[in-house]
Amino acid sequence: MTEEFSKDNLGSRAEEYLESIVCKNLEMCVEVLQQCENLLPLADELKIVSRCIDAIASKACAEQIASSFSRLEYSSSGRLHMNRQAKCDGDWWIEDLSVIRIDLYQRVMTAMKCRGVRPESIGASLVNYAQKELTKKSSLWNPSGHTKIDLFSTDHERLVVETIVSLLPVEKLAVPITFLFGLLRSAVMLDCSIACRLDLERRIGSQLDIATLDDLLIPSFRHAGDTLFDVDTVQRILVNFSQQDDSEDDMDDASVFESDSPHSPSQGALFKVSKLVDNYLAEIAPDANLKLAKFMAIAETLPTHARTIHDGLYRAIDIYLKAHQGLPDADKKKLCKLIDFQKLSQEAGAHAAQNERLPLQSIVQVLYFEQLRLRNALCCSYADDDRKPVNHQSWRISSSALSAAMSPKDNYASLRRENRELKLELARMRMRLNDLEKEHVCMKRDMAKSSSRKFMSSFTKKIGGLSLFGHSSSRGSSSPSRQSYRTDSKVIERTCASTD
Repeated sequence: MTEEFSKDNLGSRAEEYLESIVCKNLEMCVEVLQQCENLLPLADELKIVSRCIDAIASKACAEQIASSFSRLEYSSSGRLHMNRQAKCDGDWWIEDLSVIRIDLYQRVMTAMKCRGVRPESIGASLVNYAQKELTKKSSLWNPSGHTKIDLFSTDHERLVVETIVSLLPVEKLAVPITFLFGLLRSAVMLDCSIACRLDLERRIGSQLDIATLDDLLIPSFRHAGDTLFDVDTVQRILVNFSQQDDSEDDMDDASVFESDSPHSPSQGALFKVSKLVDNYLAEIAPDANLKLAKFMAIAETLPTHARTIHDGLYRAIDIYLKAHQGLPDADKKKLCKLIDFQKLSQEAGAHAAQNERLPLQSIVQVLYFEQLRLRNALCCSYADDDRKPVNHQSWRISSSALSAAMSPKDNYASLRRENRELKLELARMRMRLNDLEKEHVCMKRDMAKSSSRKFMSSFTKKIGGLSLFGHSSSRGSSSPSRQSYRTDSKVIERTCASTD
């Protein structure tokens, strides 16, 4: 078929066809790659596969550049910028590439990365390929009790998952986090390599603040005596989230995000993840096979300043204590040490004070902090009256500023919470007022008793100070009483003289 035997032989004509027709069209390149799947490694030796892959990557990159130019527009200030809201039409090739085999698809994606195709386009192609390849013939996404286990299908799915994970862009948010959790579930079920699962856990941990509770509920595919959900995997994800402040010198692995240097999570991210973890703990707490050590390990993964309110953690621990009633008292005390009772809201504190499942030491702590809160409220209520209008006005200004910064839903929830707190505070003030009235009545009684005693003593002193034994001022009085007074005084004088 070469030119040695005939001019314009089949070899030169095939070469010209590939160069002028096939490589100019992306769909025809994909068709040629499909035909070459059964002709490997011969098609690879003839450079047919590599030429088609280079043509696909070049065509996709050119389409992306053209699409980017079409989205350029001038702003009101006269500057040229890209309209990100406009629809990107340069990714039409994503659907075409989902039909080729996984090994050829990997080579195409690698070539596209080298050509500079956008990470979002690469991620969208990976999501589309995984959805089609893993759902069309697998018991992984369509489980059935009557389906026989196909070992070849399982091996193929494991290869697809590991390949897609190795092709994931290093940039964050290039693929949805739900897709990463789906890959992680598949990797756990198919028993993929440890490197594959650890890479997914690191990627998920770097953006855990946008995950949901359903994402974390990864089923456990082990023996029957294990927990219902995979707790160990979630714990490793939380450790990756908490350790984002590691130095870049320790991040030499190529699978770790190279473009985004690791940073410590912000307080907002910590607050979101703390609420997520508390909800997750409440979800797994009723599991009878969940050991106390695993439950506490997940609760202690986040730093202490991550939780500003401990209501969610208290609710999860209460559910765990209710489901594990045979827990020893020592373990109950160890578990309740995770709660900072000073960070409980008034509703949660009132519930904890009457919770018989808590140890006595914890209940005493709750009552102590409730007493402190009541004392502080009373001190604030008995403050200077001149400061009350100013404080009230400043409170109004700060609350209005906060409500303006919040969404209507959060604003309504905060108003309801403040209303409940005010009602509880009013009820406590009424109780305290009744106590003060009772004390006032008791003080009146004591004062009445003490005043009567003082009156009798002063009365006797006044009686004794009168001139009953003195000389009379009236002369010539011949009344018997006055004569008796005089005789008594004389007797007293004589007695005093004799004693002297």
